[in-house]
Amino acid sequence: MRSPGCLTFIGVTMFARTSALVFSPQCGQVRNMATLKDITIRLKSIKNIQKITKSMKMVAAAKYARAERQLKPARVYGNGALALYEKADIKPEEKAAKHLIVGVTSDRGLCGAIHSGVAKVIKSQIGALSDAGKEVKVINVGDKLRGLLHRTHGNHIIMNCKEIGRKPPSFGDASIVATELLNSGYEFDEGTVVFNRFRSVISYKTDQKPLFSTDAVANADTMSIYDDIDADVLRNYQEFALVNIIYLALRESSTSEQSARMTAMDSASKNASEMIDKLTLTFNRTRQAVITKELIEIISGAAAL
Repeated sequence: MRSPGCLTFIGVTMFARTSALVFSPQCGQVRNMATLKDITIRLKSIKNIQKITKSMKMVAAAKYARAERQLKPARVYGNGALALYEKADIKPEEKAAKHLIVGVTSDRGLCGAIHSGVAKVIKSQIGALSDAGKEVKVINVGDKLRGLLHRTHGNHIIMNCKEIGRKPPSFGDASIVATELLNSGYEFDEGTVVFNRFRSVISYKTDQKPLFSTDAVANADTMSIYDDIDADVLRNYQEFALVNIIYLALRESSTSEQSARMTAMDSASKNASEMIDKLTLTFNRTRQAVITKELIEIISGAAAL
């Protein structure tokens, strides 16, 4: 005969086993429902992301149309400023030891590899010019370019310009950048402006425009054919040409950025649609499996009775 304590222990053990058997199928159902819930949450999040990408595409399309209209007069100013250098066949001095690179991007992302392309060209130029024994300094126009160059080429950066790309660039913005460049105190022998040149809605190309120091222009042999060019006139023209070239780069970069963002958001919306279709199919299959399993359990229980 067993003691009451032993009987109590056996009763608790049996109750525990019975509870485990009773609640075992319910644990399986809860696990399946959690899977369906996870898929539902993910579907909802992707649909919300798709709404955002579609809205950004519409906004980028509107900004792109305006930027393309404003690009044409900017090209007139920029190409006109470079006409003197091209017709006079001005070249940098042979003993040029200081090179300045002005990289033009913006502060905003979600537009593909448009900023990294400019950074890649600048890194290549820094390596080539440094190997040639030249001193290279960089001015970053746009916070995205600063982030790409600061870690690896931070010692070459002398100035960073932010708040670029939030609003359409203007001639005043280019004037501010040019003024800060001239007031930086860095006397360069030659320079380059690196930016993305707009070609079409789906195409852009990283381009470069030259910058010349006032001494290089004044000492050019072909400048003697122009009359009444003294030091003040030449200095004023150099400053005006610098602003026009930077303004052209800002406009070209802005138009390329908006077209690239429009293309990127369109691709993101299409990818979201594909993910929604796949998750919807997975959700339907999982739900059907749960229903089938429950029906099997009900039929099996009825047959056991």
